[in-house]
Amino acid sequence: MHICYTPRYYADIGEGHVFPIRKFELVRDRLVAEGTVAPAEIVEPREAAVADVLLVHTDDYVTRLRAGALTPRELRRLGLPWSKALVRRSFLATSGTINAARLALEGGVGANLAGGTHHAFPDRGEGFCVLNDVAVAVRVLRRDGLARRAAVVDLDVHQGNGTAFIFAEDASVFTFSMHGAKNYPLFKQRSTLDVELADGTGDEEYMGELSRHLPRVFEHRPELVFYLGGADPFAGDKLGRLGLSVAGLRARDELVLGECRRRGVPVATVMSGGYAADIDDTVEIHCNTIRAAKEIFEGTGTAPAGDSEP
Repeated sequence: MHICYTPRYYADIGEGHVFPIRKFELVRDRLVAEGTVAPAEIVEPREAAVADVLLVHTDDYVTRLRAGALTPRELRRLGLPWSKALVRRSFLATSGTINAARLALEGGVGANLAGGTHHAFPDRGEGFCVLNDVAVAVRVLRRDGLARRAAVVDLDVHQGNGTAFIFAEDASVFTFSMHGAKNYPLFKQRSTLDVELADGTGDEEYMGELSRHLPRVFEHRPELVFYLGGADPFAGDKLGRLGLSVAGLRARDELVLGECRRRGVPVATVMSGGYAADIDDTVEIHCNTIRAAKEIFEGTGTAPAGDSEP
């Protein structure tokens, strides 16, 4: 299993910002230190080509983004300060997701230790999301003839409104978002399947809802699944409002990844959100997604009995 990561996923967004931008490095460091990921398994992406990004985003937005010409209102909506490093990391994270998808098609599973920026719309960024990396990856794979039908399993606590909007008229992409009903964004888009959860939803109810609705994703017959394993449904998340435990989130990962493995559908994982009061909790939850993927797809623990290797 190969993991996409670069130290340049970091950009200085100011001390005390609610977005824990150090988490990408911390996840990589922990996975390598414990031996879950070998250094040789890490693939460093190059910046995504502008032509790839323009498969989703408007030329006007991309041009002004790169030039540092976003308006104060656009920057407030984005929630991040503009810098050349921010633009660079956004293009790198998008490339990381494209690479993770290609790796998944080749070997059954791939991962990007960033990405899942699902609030970005074609003409703007929102909610700490500059570019919609998953949407760009879907369009790149289709352009290159690698995958025609895709599904997005978005289990970040916030609805994937940008992704839902981008693919609203595209029947080849199934968008599934399971999120807090009363959480950001205030005005939600319509995904192919939306499951809204009450504040305080815990492990048992969450897993029941996920188990009930996840099969619909596979009825779509996707050739590739993008899995946004957000850490923010955690009970200790500052922006989450749900009540899941670390163990419950690990069970969530195992259910989604196990179903992909059992059904023979390649899956690319991306990190999405996570804002725990203690960053160590966010890091551990993200690490668990990679641990689960390694166990399930490398046959070391939780892959269904009798299932063949991809």
